[in-house]
Amino acid sequence: MDVLSAPGAPAAVGPYSHAVRTGGLLFCSGQVALKDGALVGDDVAAQTEQVFQNVRAVLSEAGLTLGDVVKTTVYLDTMDDFQAMNAVYADAFGNHRPARSTVAVAGLPVGALVEIEVIAEVA
Repeated sequence: MDVLSAPGAPAAVGPYSHAVRTGGLLFCSGQVALKDGALVGDDVAAQTEQVFQNVRAVLSEAGLTLGDVVKTTVYLDTMDDFQAMNAVYADAFGNHRPARSTVAVAGLPVGALVEIEVIAEVA
């Protein structure tokens, strides 16, 4: 197991790694809309934009892009935010369509509205 730390992503808020590479896959920990230690964005669309910036930073550290992602899990504070999150998500991935699960949860770290984790294939 190869542990990855991405200097361009926010520091972990707990005892975990940004990502772990094993068996040809990169498993990325969930990202919320943290930047410079603070939650950014007043709505789910703005937070989703920041989440994707953070996800890109983690993937980049491994030499990967969103095009290498094979599976995502999206956690929403409320399913009422699905449409707004989905619009940003679709824009971020373009024509690439990894498998995805989306669930509403009782709460997210630091009061975030959205958290996204990804699994990417390592060439």
